[in-house]
Amino acid sequence: MTVNHVYARMTGRDPHERHRAATPLELLFDLVFVVAFSQIGSQVAHYLELGHLSTALLGGWFATFAVAWAWINYSWLASAYDTDDVFFRIATMVVMIGVIVVALGVPDVFHSIDDGVYLNNGVMVAGYVIMRIATITLWLRVARDDPKGRKTAIAYAVNISIAQVGWIALIFLNLPVGLTIAVATFLQLFELAGPLFAEMRFGRTPWHPHHIAERYGLLVIITLGEVILGTILAISAIVEHQGWSVETGAVAFGGVALAFGMWWVYFSIPWGAVLERHRDRAWAWGYLQIFVFGSLVAVGAGLHVAAYVIEGVAHVDATFAALSIAIPVLLYETLLFVLYSLLLLQVDTFHVWLYLGVIAVLALGVAAVALGASLAVGILIIACSPVVVVVGYETVGWRHGQEMLARALRD
Repeated sequence: MTVNHVYARMTGRDPHERHRAATPLELLFDLVFVVAFSQIGSQVAHYLELGHLSTALLGGWFATFAVAWAWINYSWLASAYDTDDVFFRIATMVVMIGVIVVALGVPDVFHSIDDGVYLNNGVMVAGYVIMRIATITLWLRVARDDPKGRKTAIAYAVNISIAQVGWIALIFLNLPVGLTIAVATFLQLFELAGPLFAEMRFGRTPWHPHHIAERYGLLVIITLGEVILGTILAISAIVEHQGWSVETGAVAFGGVALAFGMWWVYFSIPWGAVLERHRDRAWAWGYLQIFVFGSLVAVGAGLHVAAYVIEGVAHVDATFAALSIAIPVLLYETLLFVLYSLLLLQVDTFHVWLYLGVIAVLALGVAAVALGASLAVGILIIACSPVVVVVGYETVGWRHGQEMLARALRD
């Protein structure tokens, strides 16, 4: 069967379409985010191992927002209006080019934040604007083709266009770092408010709940690649300095087990089923996952810091490296508990106990390293943190989850 990709009207897809799944174009699109998140993770790790915590945090947030927000906007638009015609494909390619440009500008942003004079965000903002201009053209096409969604599409296009004027102005103003971060924060909030205003004021777009849940899950998997990369770097550092040993195997097992456990926890939750029943709860769920992606990048960066420490080139100690892994793992697991509770509008006592177990295991891992255990041992213990949730869920928690889900689907 041949498919004509020349032209199709963007009138909106059926939000109840059966067997809706990610397209090959969306899978290709996601690949460029491997590069972007890898670049961010490497820079975060570099400044963490120097002990420049504020640079790592500010640069990591600034870059992660640019990448994750562009992905989110595109993915929700595609869920509602993907035509897979030549125009849509070319617009997607332009967004991908923008992501690559953003990735190339990441080191300049971190370096300028560390210098503390002015924010050198020219390349990154240029890439961001490229991505957003492509998105604007798609929304304008929706406004032309879909009479029901015209006002919503125009509201999206106007919001994004105004924000881009602000981002471009930041390139030329050369404001002090602190003032630039303040203006950037305002622009970020303005962009975040755009979808809320457009859809609550003029009507919802026909996004597909199971498709959007799958899309987020796929980006989680992409971002988990940073954890695997950090594991490989840590193993390489041990092999180079100590050769193959039990410690090498411990780091390998711990890093992979950590990534696997975080994957298992995320995909234990039936996001799509609840989103289908309660579409209005998608706002907090979709927005908060920016921090989920950021926490996964930070876990990979923490493992990279561990590699620096093992190599003996870091300006921080092993305890700091353990904290660099444990804190983002805690953030990731905290966010999943919060997202689950917000989506179901319920809190289960058993889940609270699981969360306390998560904290206890992470604290034990850091304490073990502080008391003289090797980083390999610390990583192994930290890797047990998501295992607490997995074991608790698979033995007892799934019954609680089924009851909570049944109540949520009845409401």
